[in-house]
Amino acid sequence: MNDFLTAINDAMYTYILLILLVGVGIYFTVRTKGVQIRLLKDGIRSMLEKAPEGKNGEKKVSSFQALMISTASRVGTGNIAGIATAIAAGGPGAVFWMWLMAVIGGASAFIESTLAQIYKVKDGGHFRGGPSYYMQKALGKRWLGILFSIALIICFAYGFNGLQSFNMSSSLEYYIPNYSSTDFPMVVGIILAAATAAVIWGGVHRIGFITSVLVPVMAVIYILIGLFTMLTHIGELPHVFAVIFKNAFDFRAMAGGMAGSAVVIGIKRGLFSNEAGMGSAPNASASAEVDHPVKQGLVQVISVFIDTLLICSSTAMMLLVSGIQGESGVMDGIPYVQAAISANVGSWGIHFITFSIFAFAFSSLIGNYFYAESNILFIKDNKILLNIFRVTCIIAIFLGAQADFSLMWNLADITMGFMAIINIVVIFLLGNIAVKALRHYEQQKKKGGPVTFRGEDIGIKDTVWK
Repeated sequence: MNDFLTAINDAMYTYILLILLVGVGIYFTVRTKGVQIRLLKDGIRSMLEKAPEGKNGEKKVSSFQALMISTASRVGTGNIAGIATAIAAGGPGAVFWMWLMAVIGGASAFIESTLAQIYKVKDGGHFRGGPSYYMQKALGKRWLGILFSIALIICFAYGFNGLQSFNMSSSLEYYIPNYSSTDFPMVVGIILAAATAAVIWGGVHRIGFITSVLVPVMAVIYILIGLFTMLTHIGELPHVFAVIFKNAFDFRAMAGGMAGSAVVIGIKRGLFSNEAGMGSAPNASASAEVDHPVKQGLVQVISVFIDTLLICSSTAMMLLVSGIQGESGVMDGIPYVQAAISANVGSWGIHFITFSIFAFAFSSLIGNYFYAESNILFIKDNKILLNIFRVTCIIAIFLGAQADFSLMWNLADITMGFMAIINIVVIFLLGNIAVKALRHYEQQKKKGGPVTFRGEDIGIKDTVWK
């Protein structure tokens, strides 16, 4: 079964998603005139704006909190173990393709998150939305939204969260002999399940608060360690960059097998890491309280750049300046990172990586759950169903800490690819709406004064923007 899923996985990413992701990313980069670079300053300004308070004084989800929820999901063990696996399997050139996917994918991230804002719905004192919602409201295809929601729930609530839990648990093997045969994995599973339950039953505001504190602190510390490593090995950096670029365009290696090349592995890990165009981040984008949909679209571009250009690059540099050689199936994943960081800064670096894995992976558990909940509510808004779903999510986290879900990991990769294919086709069809919103935003900026938005301004009806 696992071999069969691997074959589907390789074919999906090598022949379908490679073309769709790059093609749509380039298309929207041209259509928006490079919005992901051109209006980056606007995105930073929008990120720092405070959300208004509700009529009864309830706190809304700010643009920054929505950014941190999406960044929490993006920034996980994929930024540490995933990068190590990519370099071990595809060579240093995979890093270049991850960088390129982040820049190109920024345009797709802008489009999908702007659409999520335009077609979001009111949920009590908050908003929710995402691809399922714009599939229903803009395309009139609820069945497609349900199909997308099911794929997202399988991928994030069970596949990715089981994997994050396993990676947190297995990072303790360095400290405890015969770790997997002891009761420690079960204890870790109980602690992780209880901590996650405390957050998710606290509601969207608690999720926003936890992620807006934990993610930026850990990201800054991790990037600083990466910078420290680069500065202490500054003489090796020219060689490292030369190896990255040389390996990225090693066409002889590609001819030997496209599925295992730096191009495909880099794009695949880049997608898993930054999620641009995949349809996950729009679920967080829709929750933000902003005065123009484009503002949150611009903010989500920042999340893609934080994830890949800063955090993934920090891991890549730690690995490539260490002198430790990665090898797929022998020296990859967490052991590769631990060996590299130990060679760079000493054994205390191993403890830092372990702590980073726990912090990043726990924030991913919360962000992934938030996405899944929004899609459960899309399928059926029912408290009993929601609570049953929450219990199953907690069980997946508990079990994930005790078992290597290799089958589930493959299934999660396939459902992620399936989600991305559906979402990419849909945003290609609906992209003109987001482009119109971008033009409207830029026109208002030129006039000066406050930037406001109504659905009628770009010729659409049946939205919360009235």
